[in-house]
Amino acid sequence: MSFSFGKQSQKASSQEIEQVKQWIYQALQIDDEISISLSQLQCTEPGCPPIETVINVMTNPVQQYKIHKSITEIEYTDISMFEPGK
Repeated sequence: MSFSFGKQSQKASSQEIEQVKQWIYQALQIDDEISISLSQLQCTEPGCPPIETVINVMTNPVQQYKIHKSITEIEYTDISMFEPGK
């Protein structure tokens, strides 16, 4: 699998990133002391979604979620479907 970390066509603004993080804290009922990492990946392999956002909630163990959308396309409903701790 090959991922490109180069220039993204839909670069998220800091406000969009913060909005998605707030939705994650709200939907998953995460303490605001816990860090959240968002990574937007572009895949060029056949059968791979063109853009994927990986969300890491820095608990022990780390909780990881994936959305097959760019950060700018994520809506609250995408996050509200996650099951905390999975």
